[in-house]
Amino acid sequence: MKIYFWVLLAGVVMMGMGCAPKPPELLKTATIKDIMDSMVDPNGDFIFESVQQIADEKGVREKAPKTDEEWEEVRHHLFVLLEAPNLLVMEGREIARPEDHSRNPQVENEPEAVRKLVAADRPAFIRRARRLQDAAAVAMEAVNAKDKDKLFKAITGIDKACESCHLHYWYPNDQRAQQAAREEGITD
Repeated sequence: MKIYFWVLLAGVVMMGMGCAPKPPELLKTATIKDIMDSMVDPNGDFIFESVQQIADEKGVREKAPKTDEEWEEVRHHLFVLLEAPNLLVMEGREIARPEDHSRNPQVENEPEAVRKLVAADRPAFIRRARRLQDAAAVAMEAVNAKDKDKLFKAITGIDKACESCHLHYWYPNDQRAQQAAREEGITD
């Protein structure tokens, strides 16, 4: 009798799992360009400026977080760089709005060309987005350790992840940018 009870219970549970309502599809109102312009670029800029060596008429000085509050602010900006790639790679996300166009078509791809490149090899696009997450994770380790030198080095990884993606999708025909990337060791 006990075995029948457990078989019946397992059957009811399995039926219930099969009848579970499908979660609603998430809205994707922002385009990849919107996410880059409103999230990745400003937060990346903050991170890039958080640790610097500045040489000017006053000499060479260092800028870096010092207080717990300053380190926490860097952490908040890094969270965006850790999570934005998840938004960028959501299936069905548009590249740009129909009215969006390249500011410099001689150098930059139009959104339709970017869309074709992404569609031609979506796993590569996801891999490139993941590189940003990985680089941001290294930076987060530096923030957790409050290690300004490690953060300074991690920023290079973030920059390389961003530039590698941009070189492939946004300005693949910019020979100067391609040459600079080779000199910096930025590879695809």
